[in-house]
Amino acid sequence: MTSVDTGSFPETQDIATSSDDYASRFSGPVGRWMLSVQAGLVLSMLQRSGAKSVLDVGGGHGQLAIPLADAGYDVTVVGSDPSCSKRIQEYVDSGKVRFVVGNVIDLPCIDGAYDAVVSVRLLPHCERWPKLISEFCRASSKCVIVDYPAKHGFNAIAPLFFGAKKKLEKNTRTWRDFTNAEVRDEFAKNGFELSVRKGQFFLPMVLHRALKMKPASVVLEAPFKCLGLTRLWGSPVIAEFRPGS
Repeated sequence: MTSVDTGSFPETQDIATSSDDYASRFSGPVGRWMLSVQAGLVLSMLQRSGAKSVLDVGGGHGQLAIPLADAGYDVTVVGSDPSCSKRIQEYVDSGKVRFVVGNVIDLPCIDGAYDAVVSVRLLPHCERWPKLISEFCRASSKCVIVDYPAKHGFNAIAPLFFGAKKKLEKNTRTWRDFTNAEVRDEFAKNGFELSVRKGQFFLPMVLHRALKMKPASVVLEAPFKCLGLTRLWGSPVIAEFRPGS
């Protein structure tokens, strides 16, 4: 598959997250468990919204496109380069998912073209993140669901250990942490209000990757989840926003 000139695309971070190298971060039982937690939260939010058509921005990694398509949603993925479709090609070829090449901060669609817009693994790496959020809101008629690393809990001190994290994971990229208020206020500027917000894991994801034991990770996370601490203080956060009244 030939690539395109992305010189006119100022944000192309999804090319990296759509690669086989990035997918290796979620390989094995622990990685699949982490992705199942993420997909479960997104699916529950979409079900409540009544959405049927979904635009997955930067979703060539397949973390959401595949489970959403399997759940019966009409899924379109937009990626910065044709190469971004590699990991979802089977679903594209079968017609279960549509893939289009486009600028993620100038989405190739009319206003309100999709019931829902979802995007994971993109916002914290996007330099022009306010513009990205504005495009999410422009393209959606019912809801927008995003993830981001939050400046609370264990994640508040994560930047101090970036060197060790990179040494362990080997393919860690730089990222931006957000306060919940920053993200909420940016969506508010575009007429969208917070509907629900939940943390995925109370303990750092790098700890679970280092343990490489899904049963141990599940046991370690269980008490924080039962006490409601994961929902309040966990990270990454998954948040749903809907058009304000």
